[in-house]
Amino acid sequence: MSSQTVSHDDVIHFDPYGKKLGMWLFLFTEVLLFGGLFIVYAVYRYWNHEAFHEGSAQLDLTIGAINTVFLLTSSLTVALSITALQKGNTKLSVNLIMVTILFAGAFLFNKYYEYTMKYEHGLFPGMDHYNELPAGEAQFFNLYFFMTGLHAVHIIVGAILLLVVAYGIKKGSVTQQRFIYLENAGLYWHLVDVIWIYLFPLFYLII
Repeated sequence: MSSQTVSHDDVIHFDPYGKKLGMWLFLFTEVLLFGGLFIVYAVYRYWNHEAFHEGSAQLDLTIGAINTVFLLTSSLTVALSITALQKGNTKLSVNLIMVTILFAGAFLFNKYYEYTMKYEHGLFPGMDHYNELPAGEAQFFNLYFFMTGLHAVHIIVGAILLLVVAYGIKKGSVTQQRFIYLENAGLYWHLVDVIWIYLFPLFYLII
């Protein structure tokens, strides 16, 4: 009787395919969210093309490009961390996750610096200079702050998720056989990167 009880307690339901499907469904809702914002952006840019061009000229292209490199590299380190975990190299996997988080921190620092520069030049919602902008240019910055700010929130969430997974690897709950948790976190991170790949040219490379 006791042996039956032990075997029952040892049975743990684990469905990696269901977990991956759930993550893909969640990512689909994220695509719908940003897809809707991209449509709004396209409409307002069509109505105010020249104003959007003027607004874009006031953004720092260098910072935007550097942040793009940070996120593209972080996608690589996430992918490598998944491969390392699949091969049983937990230490390397955790280290690569931490490198990814460092890239996330560098991205957020650059974004904070960029927002600070806009604030110092009065180009921040609610400031007098901002309120005096032409309607089209103000709309550009409204979309810029909202969409890049929302993306920054996703960066923070993704970094926290990766930290939780890294802790799980060190604790032993995320293993070579249960790498789906890291894989799902990686999928989320890749989506965050892809969204930025669209945001960067839409705001920084308007011609």
